[in-house]
Amino acid sequence: MAARLRSKHQDEIRTKIQVSNLITRVEKYAMGELSDEDISSNRLNAIKLLLGKTLPDLSSVEINAQVDSDMKITVIELVAGVKS
Repeated sequence: MAARLRSKHQDEIRTKIQVSNLITRVEKYAMGELSDEDISSNRLNAIKLLLGKTLPDLSSVEINAQVDSDMKITVIELVAGVKS
């Protein structure tokens, strides 16, 4: 039997699926598809804790530099959960 190239691949995929399920549940709650009876505040806190361990927090970054030539800066704003 051939050896796996990445032995932890299944565990990584399993974790990604679990995180995706948590995000979907919180998104449904935020959009009003789930009521307070469907998800308790303790469960929301637990989900927040788990997501904090698996997803990086977004933070602002300040860049200080001196530039001698013209520079073009493009700002892209990402909005999650917005349906067009």
